[in-house]
Amino acid sequence: MKVFCGRANPTTGSLEWLEEDEHYDYHQEIARSSYADMLHDKDRNIKYYQGIRAAVNRVKDRGQKALVLDIGTGTGLLSMMAVTAGADFCYAIEVFKPMADAAVKIVEKNGFSDKIKVINKHSTEVTVGPDGDLPCRANILVTELFDTELIGEGALPSYEHAHRHLVQEHCEAVPHKATVYAQLVESRRMWSWNKLFPVRVQTSLGEQVIVPPSELERCPGAPSVYDIQLNQVSTADFNVLSDVLPMFSVDFSKQVSSSAACHSRQFVPLASGQAQVVLSWWDIEMDPEGKIRCTMAPFWAQTDPQELQWRDHWMQCVYFLPQEEPVVQGSPRCLVAHHDDYCVWYSLQTTSADENAKVYQVRPVCDCQAHLLWNRPRFGEINDQDRTDQYAQALRTVLMPGTICLCVSDGSLLSVLAHYLGAEQVFTVESSVASYRLMKRIFKANHLEDKISIIKKRPELLTSADLEGKKVSLLLGEPFFTTSLLPWHNLYFWYVRTSVDQYLEPGAVVMPQAASLHAMVVEFRDLWRIRSPCGDCEGFDVHIMDDMIKHSLDFRESREAEPHPLWEYPCRSLSEPQEILTFDFQQPIPQQPVHAEGSMELRRPGKSHGAVLWMEYHLTPDSTVSTGLMNPLEDKVALWAPGPEYVPTLELLVPPCALSIPVLCPSGQGYCSWNPHCKQAVYFFSTTLDPRVPLDGPQSVSYAVEFHPLTGDITMEFRLADTLN
Repeated sequence: MKVFCGRANPTTGSLEWLEEDEHYDYHQEIARSSYADMLHDKDRNIKYYQGIRAAVNRVKDRGQKALVLDIGTGTGLLSMMAVTAGADFCYAIEVFKPMADAAVKIVEKNGFSDKIKVINKHSTEVTVGPDGDLPCRANILVTELFDTELIGEGALPSYEHAHRHLVQEHCEAVPHKATVYAQLVESRRMWSWNKLFPVRVQTSLGEQVIVPPSELERCPGAPSVYDIQLNQVSTADFNVLSDVLPMFSVDFSKQVSSSAACHSRQFVPLASGQAQVVLSWWDIEMDPEGKIRCTMAPFWAQTDPQELQWRDHWMQCVYFLPQEEPVVQGSPRCLVAHHDDYCVWYSLQTTSADENAKVYQVRPVCDCQAHLLWNRPRFGEINDQDRTDQYAQALRTVLMPGTICLCVSDGSLLSVLAHYLGAEQVFTVESSVASYRLMKRIFKANHLEDKISIIKKRPELLTSADLEGKKVSLLLGEPFFTTSLLPWHNLYFWYVRTSVDQYLEPGAVVMPQAASLHAMVVEFRDLWRIRSPCGDCEGFDVHIMDDMIKHSLDFRESREAEPHPLWEYPCRSLSEPQEILTFDFQQPIPQQPVHAEGSMELRRPGKSHGAVLWMEYHLTPDSTVSTGLMNPLEDKVALWAPGPEYVPTLELLVPPCALSIPVLCPSGQGYCSWNPHCKQAVYFFSTTLDPRVPLDGPQSVSYAVEFHPLTGDITMEFRLADTLN
């Protein structure tokens, strides 16, 4: 059966109705899930197993039957651990039906069907009693309901309901307790992800400064956490202002409240500086004694670096204070963690901890429009002065006396640059309410209301009247559009260029003049795990889950690339970067598909996990902006944490998951430096070659890539092969 799904095409800008398989959403959910990452999390799995075994033993020592309630069972792994540890029966709750069906099969395959009952319900719908889902309340509560923020997946309401309706008083809980930690820092880099800095432009009349509007200065920012791989942020990028502070704990063995609350901690600043950012993470203790502990702490806060475990389903949190505030070394302050049932946020107070404990602030909400339009990487991109200087330099080479400029990018400052650098008249198109309001505020703050004309409509709907009957001599774009997910989605600029062709004067300049799609084969240090089958997990057969994910990937996703911010995920190049396709913005979009085939030779030893793709925009013949690889491949000593040895096979098998301590790469290893403001596209190979295994000849990756002008899609296929075969 087929169904029609509506979507806004990010590349063409059109609204489309697509015929999809009725199971499309289900396959998307499975293919992009974190199940594989969780199953590969060796530290998590071992600690849960130890905690469950200890909890079952405590119940048995009291002469009681061990009855386990497992909320959010997923594959059924924790329930199977409980039965193996001696539990008499487990009730495994899973709300996602395809996952519940898989759990039933996995439990059966491992021989636990007589001890585990999978219940396909939300835990708040589970009933207890003679005719209920559970005959009686459980005395062991096992859950894995956590996200990077700890409570963002609704852990507090779920625990609250479970204690009231599903488990006995004084039950055992695994995990037993969670503690949220915070550290106050000053960081220009991270603060640039939250506020607009003054932007400097060198003109023939001297330096001009684009100042942020006062509304943006006062705005408390976006309410959502920024979760990142904090281990990839250099300690040189921030100054520590406080010790690591335990902000609050949740005892999961007792009644839990989901009510809004705040928790204050007094601290003495370690240094003077501007308090801007709170770095946060949590740990969970699996037992009442706190001997079995699983921590998300970044490397500098680890007591034992040997325990550093890579994981992507739980990372670390970056929170931005509503406003930066000065702190003085040695002068006590109070950091306050606020939370409701799903979110956490922070404030800095000057009063005592006791007084602060009574202060609850509502969750911050953006009222300046900027945080609604620009995500955190986009803030960083706009605040990148080197990038601004590159665009300004390119503009100087194309601006002529009498230039009429049309700027097409969402919430871009290029229109201001064009005005300051001498364009006679500048129009900018803003298609959303948020971008229109924000740009009006920026222009007003810089006294440019009557200098730059804002056109509020989709650019393909422009009319001659919008341009006051004038012909455009410079069509300008970064390009950047908020609807873009993959690097080539910003080719929407080409579609706009085609639609406004009639308004361009003969010989009009388009900047960027062209774009190109590039690719490179890489070995990931860790990211490969999220798409790698697990097989056996702590002695339990989870091949059914592997097959389920593979089927969903084969449904479509294995033929598509997915976006990842690769500055957070170290990798090495195994091939040289290669230009795959080119797009000439000076000309309208062609009617026929643009096709390219070729191969990339694997020049370095390593495990070929996938291909990374990115766009480069050629502003002028002498100026190119890359959304991917930033510098030539660095054949120099670099930090690298090699994984355990791989089993040589065509199928991408999984090595043990314990992360090795970072070591120095030998020179010549192709360390990659990626644009930190953009996501790159990753095409994971379904099979792999390992050049560490001696072969008779060179190896290569062949590719076939095609751009489809009608739909804006780029389809691709990569094949790994020994070139001699």
